[in-house]
Amino acid sequence: MTISRREFLRLSAYSSVAAGLAARLGSFDTVSALAQSSSSYQALVCVFLYGGNDANNMIIPFDTAGYGNYAKARGKLALAQKSLLPVGSGQYALHPSMKFMQSLYQRGQAAPLFNVGTLVAPVTQATLNSAKLPSNLFSHADQQKEWQSLSMDESSRYGWGGQVAEAVAAYNNGNTFPTILSVYGNPAFGNGPASFQEAIYPGYIPGLGWYRTWPQQQAGEAAATTLTTLGSGVTLVQATANIFGDALKNNAELGQALASATPLKTAFPNTYIGAQMAQVAQVMSVRQTLGLQRQIFFCAMDGFDTHTGELAAQNNLLGQVDAAFAAFYAATQELGIAQQVTTFTHSDFSRTLKPNSNGGADHAWGSHHWVFGGAVAGGQNYGTFPALELGGPDDNGNEGRWIPTTSVTQYAATLASWFGVSPANLATIFPNLANFSQQNLGFLG
Repeated sequence: MTISRREFLRLSAYSSVAAGLAARLGSFDTVSALAQSSSSYQALVCVFLYGGNDANNMIIPFDTAGYGNYAKARGKLALAQKSLLPVGSGQYALHPSMKFMQSLYQRGQAAPLFNVGTLVAPVTQATLNSAKLPSNLFSHADQQKEWQSLSMDESSRYGWGGQVAEAVAAYNNGNTFPTILSVYGNPAFGNGPASFQEAIYPGYIPGLGWYRTWPQQQAGEAAATTLTTLGSGVTLVQATANIFGDALKNNAELGQALASATPLKTAFPNTYIGAQMAQVAQVMSVRQTLGLQRQIFFCAMDGFDTHTGELAAQNNLLGQVDAAFAAFYAATQELGIAQQVTTFTHSDFSRTLKPNSNGGADHAWGSHHWVFGGAVAGGQNYGTFPALELGGPDDNGNEGRWIPTTSVTQYAATLASWFGVSPANLATIFPNLANFSQQNLGFLG
């Protein structure tokens, strides 16, 4: 069997061994344990919508004047008002594919956050030209990294998820299995200064089995085992061997736990995002076997870079996300932890309100996001909805690129605070948080 370089890298990204090496080789410091403990399980689940989800068609003004402004500026990308799903008092409505999120909002367990984006400090149209702005706005790679690291100048190689995981490590009472797990490769989100994330491919029992169809199988397994026993005295080589050994141990521990787990009764959709969230739920089901009271997960979905053919593409994409969210929430209910699991979305940015000439929209800035779970103070809206006016008071230009009124730093810090991160650690993990007067957005009880 032959394997392409691209496929090798993709498969390697899902190996906990590769994830451990990638995340940990930059630092070999040890983490100081917190003098605290807890018997209450809590989990955060990040769902990253790669490409820049067009939030202008995800949450839409539904009142007569608001919808009229939207339809006028949106042109050929405007969704028919009769197709929308109204929520709350009827001032806003959701994309027609998001029926579950509509129902969860109405039940008070989901909430939208309006106009969130990367910010160093608050910015208005009047201060736009003089303010310090995040680097490389509208660039996919840069904005993805800034959303995941909250380093608005890309100076940090660590993710906010990885740093939060380290800050709450003491809640896991000395258990060495990683607090953070990715089912989508090795994202920057999960990298910590002194720890690493576990990474697994959804739907498979963890292990080094991804190369066992190669003719070089036996040699590969022997080499992997040998690497863990290296003792050359060379610091980097020895440290690498230790990391590799830890990753293999964690891989085996998770594999054994999942192999003996009771299958979930909840049915998940047969989609990639559905498979990821099913895997997350299954790992949550063995949390006691792993000895974990705190867990963080990273899921993701590609395809949101809708420069062309947006209406059909986004309808399909948001439909898949909505169905996966519905199944995942049902699984947390099945496991009896719906109150203890908070799921939230991230994305590169939104897209311009003004359509382009190819049936799509271009890169923008501020975007709307979702947070849901039993602990969410839902059924209400957070943040400030922008004026849908091209060249208007919230536009960075004249195409509908909204200047964010809420920072992703505030968003992440609110999640971290609920998760048990102390105020002192919040200031360290989120150094720009002090620039914002409202440091907790209040969407979690």
